[in-house]
Amino acid sequence: MTFHDPQPSTSSAPEPPVVAPPPRRRRRRLLLGGGLALTLALGGTTAWALDRFVVEHVEIADVSAYEASQASASGSAEAATSSGTSDAGAASSSDGTSVSVRQVVEGTGDDTVTYYVADVVLGDATDLRSAFAQDAYGENITEKTSDIAADNDALFAINGDYYGFRSTGIVIRNGVVYRDEGAREGLAFYRDGSVEVYDETTTSAQELVDAGVWNTLSFGPALLDGGEVIDGIDDIEVDTNVGNHSIQGEQPRTAVGVIDENHLVFVVVDGRSAGYSRGVTMTELAEIMQDLGATTAYNLDGGGSSTMYYDGELVNDPLGRGAERGTSDILYVGE
Repeated sequence: MTFHDPQPSTSSAPEPPVVAPPPRRRRRRLLLGGGLALTLALGGTTAWALDRFVVEHVEIADVSAYEASQASASGSAEAATSSGTSDAGAASSSDGTSVSVRQVVEGTGDDTVTYYVADVVLGDATDLRSAFAQDAYGENITEKTSDIAADNDALFAINGDYYGFRSTGIVIRNGVVYRDEGAREGLAFYRDGSVEVYDETTTSAQELVDAGVWNTLSFGPALLDGGEVIDGIDDIEVDTNVGNHSIQGEQPRTAVGVIDENHLVFVVVDGRSAGYSRGVTMTELAEIMQDLGATTAYNLDGGGSSTMYYDGELVNDPLGRGAERGTSDILYVGE
């Protein structure tokens, strides 16, 4: 299935640099280190900003091996792949997992809004997996959504919560704890297929894993509660640090919604492209999720990060110029 429609994107995180392909990563990191040394002579503030927002800080260099070791240690390795073939925008697998993707266009002229909807039914809740850029965990490690997806044999993928831009939030991915710094309203996906919005500050990552949590996202805000649009979501700031204040207004958006147990809907809204898609406010995003039948919905990283990948192709048009921006992580369903 192929979509070719112009569109843009916005995010609450600053535009990170383009990530070079694997053979050139070592050179890129050396150049960044040299740039940091040079900047130290120019001023501490600039050096701090470069180190905080640009330089990669790798904590786990081989996430695949790390997760395998954690699964082996716990004696509960989860094989969560699905094999499927695409046909007219839909793919299904022998274990009951299916994905269908469609484009929706609403409005006219400068009021046009274009978005993409992925309806995902999971044969097992662990068929929805997470992957990190460059298969590494840490700050400022980025890669295009489509490249992360291809590296993990994904049939379908969307950008995640850009965990690597911040040092707070509970990060549990594929049943493994990576960070336990509760700070905001998170979203938890359980192994039994249930999904819930929760307060990160009232629990711990280990307590969540013990309760059966498979993946968490730490961005927000929550958009729907019991199928109703939550009041005041247009005024929420997810973070108060540099670069996280563009979440308001009409923006490109990414969201996940819950239709039923093991039945999810993912939406990517394009924006900042007059005549094609202006983007949406947070309340408008909530209303889209509501119209799709979601009872719970949650906002993910948006702007230039908002990307949807399906069957080997980028579905939407990030940044309005057919170019993806690097992100920290994805949620995906395997082929």
